This record gives sequence, structure tokens and C-alpha cells, in this order.
Amino acid sequence: MDAAYAGIKRQRKLKVLVNPKSGPGNAISHYNQRVEPVFHAARCVVDSTFTSYPGHAQELMRDLDLDQYDAVVVVAGDGLIHEVINGFAEHDDIERAFRIPIAAIAGGSGNGMALNILGIQDGYDVSAGALNAVKGRPMHIDLCSLKQDNKKIWTFMSQTVGLFANLDIGTEWLRFLGSSRFPIGFVIEVIKNKRCPVKLTMKVVESDKKRMVHKAHASQRKAKAQYASGSSEISSPISLSSSHMTDNESFVMPSTSGPSARSDAKSSSPLSAPDSDGWVTFERPLSYVYAGKCPYVSVDLLQFPVALANDGLIDVVAQEITRRKLMLDAMDGSEYGRQYWIETQHYYKVTAYRVEPLSPKGCLAVDGEEYPFRTFEVECHRDIATVLSPYGFFKADFQIPDAQ
Repeated sequence: MDAAYAGIKRQRKLKVLVNPKSGPGNAISHYNQRVEPVFHAARCVVDSTFTSYPGHAQELMRDLDLDQYDAVVVVAGDGLIHEVINGFAEHDDIERAFRIPIAAIAGGSGNGMALNILGIQDGYDVSAGALNAVKGRPMHIDLCSLKQDNKKIWTFMSQTVGLFANLDIGTEWLRFLGSSRFPIGFVIEVIKNKRCPVKLTMKVVESDKKRMVHKAHASQRKAKAQYASGSSEISSPISLSSSHMTDNESFVMPSTSGPSARSDAKSSSPLSAPDSDGWVTFERPLSYVYAGKCPYVSVDLLQFPVALANDGLIDVVAQEITRRKLMLDAMDGSEYGRQYWIETQHYYKVTAYRVEPLSPKGCLAVDGEEYPFRTFEVECHRDIATVLSPYGFFKADFQIPDAQ
């Protein structure tokens, strides 16, 4: 037994949050039948709450007694994790609150965090999620701050406008289908082929797709070695008073003039020359902008295949308006991230970005939740929050195809 829990605290004190209305609505049955028995077998001290209204989890985390718990377990989708993180951000002891690890157990539609922590094979296995809550090790992750109308929102997974925001928000009525609602919504939006009416500006650090893959592989190897050494914490948290920092020695700022600024481009760069503060503007018509910190956003979509848990950078995808057939063909292999290599899909590592709507009509989705379609700016903050992980890195396997 001691070997099984080497370097890990036994009999953890767990605050469990279950959203009965999340996704297809089976979170309660999963918890009662497959999750709670694991906790009891491990002799964990469990305090469970079934959330009853939007914002309930955020209120609970705002006032959480940090001395009483070793981890917060979320049996729901990514929306409840979004509430937990923003609740921690409102806590009187914000830095200590963010050091309480979050354990994600799939219970929603997208379940992106569960997939990223456990991998595509085990992401929907609630028993595997329960075991991670019992035996996983703390891993620190970046968070992003989204500023809009003088308000700050903390986001852990993604922000999107255009096609993907429309399908995310527009398929709420299909929640009973679980993750299947997203491919249906994607086909509907591709048929519409609407232009995303925004201006995108960024502080770009890297745009070479192959180099980003190599960087991700190197980071994963380093995390594996550190985890194998038996370290009980994957990395040290950084104070919220610190500015965002990046481990970007191998990254270089792409050229925005002359021949192609991207290794996969055959034409001129879509980016303007940088202004005096280093901001560049994307200058081609957009289908969508999708930015994030986690590789998987759903079981069907490895949207950010080179995203790293704590590199201090945001992955930004700027998809040009293109032919419907090309977009539909991109669905084939999207669970493996193959759309990453599409020439009209521009992929950047950035420290910050800004989106300015050019029309009053549109959708903004943050971690899968709807927010006002107004100007917003996002900045990355390194190693702020904590999750429990059985691996020490986001479990996404992505390779460079032979054809590349």
C-alpha cells in the first residue's frame, strides 16, 4: 500500500461538486455508482454538493475553507471548472486557493479538461477520473485573464469567436446528445460559411508549426522524466503578483515582411508589420478565431495539439475563410489534430491577443460559456492554478505526418 501511494497523501479530504444538469444529465448517476465508491474504498473524507443554479460553484469556492480540503473534484463539464477557477479568483486568499488542486471527472458535453488530464482513452472513464482524484499528483497550469468592459474573467481552456463560438452556443438545445452536438453544429456552420466580423491583433512569439511540435515533444519528455523521479509536485507555483513569464528560449518572433513568415505558407504573411508595442494584426478574412491552453476541447477535436500546460503562452488559431469542402474534409482526423496542417489554418504562440468586433452581431464563448460579443483582451499568466494529474503533462499524442 505504501508503494502504491509513494509520495502521495493518502485518504485525501475532497470537496466534490456535481452538476446534475451538465451535458446529457448523467453526472449524478455516474457519481453515485462509480465515483463515490472509489472514494470510500480509498477512505477519503468526502464533502459533496450537487449544484443547483448557475454560479453556485463559484459562490462555494469564493468562501471555501482551505484548511478543510486537499482537492476539489468536479463531476461535470468544463463550465463548472470555469466557475471553480473564477471562485478561487474571488477568494480572500487567492494564491492559496489556486494551490488547491482540481480533479476533473467527465460529466458534461465537451469534458476538455478531463480529456487533457487523462487522455483520449480514459478521459470519459469516470472511474479513472476518480482514481486520479485519489492518487494524482499536483500539476500547475497557466491561466488566462480576459479583460472586457473593465471586468476580468479567468479562463483555463479556450476563448473563441466566429464559427466555433456559434456552434458552441448555438447547440445548447442539443445538450442531450453529449459531445455529438459539436460535429452537428460544425456542419451547420460550415454550410453557412459566414465571415467572422472581428479584428485580431496579437503579440506573437512563434508561428513555425514544425518547430512548435518539436518544442511540445521536448516539454513532454521533460515532464515524464520529472514525474518518473517521484516528485510530488510537477512545478512550483508562481505568485499572482508576477507578470506573465515564458520559457521561450527556442521560440523566435516570426518575420512579417518579405517571403513567407510561416514554414507551411506558400504566399505572403497574413500578419501586418508590428506596431511600436509589438502588436501585429491578422489581415485576411476570418472564419473563426480560437485561442486556448489545452490540446483537446472535446473528444472529437484536438484543436490545440501543441498546447502546453505551463509555457506561459496562448495558442491562437486564425482560420481563414475558405472553401466549404476543405472545412468539411478537416473533420476527418480532427480528433488527431490533422487540421493543424491546413494551409489556411494559421497557428500562433502568443503572450497576449485582442479581438475587436466589427459588427454588433456575433458570439463569444469562454470555456464553453457565453459572454458578451464585445472587445476583449487576453493575457497569459504562468503556473497560476493547480490540477491533479497521473502523468505530469497534458496527455495528447501528436506527431508530424510523413507528408510534412
